[in-house]
Amino acid sequence: MSVGGSAEVVDRRTDEEGSLVEGLDAVLFDLDGVIYRGPELVPGADDAVGRLRAAGKQALFVTNNAARTPDAVAAHLTEIGVRAVGSDVVTSAQAAAKLLASRVAPGSKVLVAGSAHLREEVTANGLQVVAAAAEEPVAAVQGYTPDLTMAQLAEVAYAVQDGALWVATNTDPTRPTESGLAPGAGTMVDAVATTLPGRFPEVAGKPEPALLAETLERVGSDRAVFVGDRLDTDIAGAHSVSIPGVLVLTGSHGKADLVAAPPAQRPAQVIADLGGLFAPAREAVGDHHRVQVNAVTAVIDGDTVTLDGPLEGTAEQLDALWALLSLVWARTDAGLPVPDTDRMLAGLDQIH
Repeated sequence: MSVGGSAEVVDRRTDEEGSLVEGLDAVLFDLDGVIYRGPELVPGADDAVGRLRAAGKQALFVTNNAARTPDAVAAHLTEIGVRAVGSDVVTSAQAAAKLLASRVAPGSKVLVAGSAHLREEVTANGLQVVAAAAEEPVAAVQGYTPDLTMAQLAEVAYAVQDGALWVATNTDPTRPTESGLAPGAGTMVDAVATTLPGRFPEVAGKPEPALLAETLERVGSDRAVFVGDRLDTDIAGAHSVSIPGVLVLTGSHGKADLVAAPPAQRPAQVIADLGGLFAPAREAVGDHHRVQVNAVTAVIDGDTVTLDGPLEGTAEQLDALWALLSLVWARTDAGLPVPDTDRMLAGLDQIH
């Protein structure tokens, strides 16, 4: 749901009474910043996944990473305390291979510039892997691998210039490492795109719909939510397949990013950690001047906004954040002046 141009603020709940996950068949999770941060478990993630499964709900893990196999991702999850098997993990390499198989004839030649996992998935989908444009592939797919060479990128460019369908697993500009951020798959896509003015690949990973559509097909239901820590990939990806996106504040994006979020990147709910999945959904009620969430009210007074109500605990501060966001988004969408929220956000010091 979204706030439109009318004077009434629309409720942004996931349309369920009780907890956010009541009535759902599955919860889909992004990984880095949601389940783990690098090699470390995000506190409480193991308990949340266990509680979901105990309630009979599926928990699937969705990643734009096209280098690691599902079994490798599952082994990492299990090692840090979140039980998983390969079939619980969906990668952008799998989504890209499915996308290719839907677009070209069975047995077609596909130039693959990427990991062994990507090559295996292309083969598993009934296509023939080749390494050079001279072999006349009908499609070219590229994905991240640490040993990708400029020569391989050149072959992708040659194939696309010769008319091959161009697909990328994802376009993430960076990837996290223990030493800091490193160039991601998107930088390699950009390198090829620079040689092909006006051309850009079809993308399988978030925020495009193929990866999450593949995941929903696997769970056999669209009664799901997607939980992520980024607005531009995770929440936008949820919008692309018309399921609620829940932003968890344990990773990349926080309250300041939310204020400026365009409609296609606004979450259905915001939670401090994955335990919030088992709390009631927050309901925003009001208009462009005053919005109430539980006992907290956000009110416009001239060119400033004030928050009235209890703000001591994390739950109350999340109420205040949701009231503030609902008010700001409603005014933004209606073309009304938006007040400076920096001071209010700074006061919500128990959430980042």
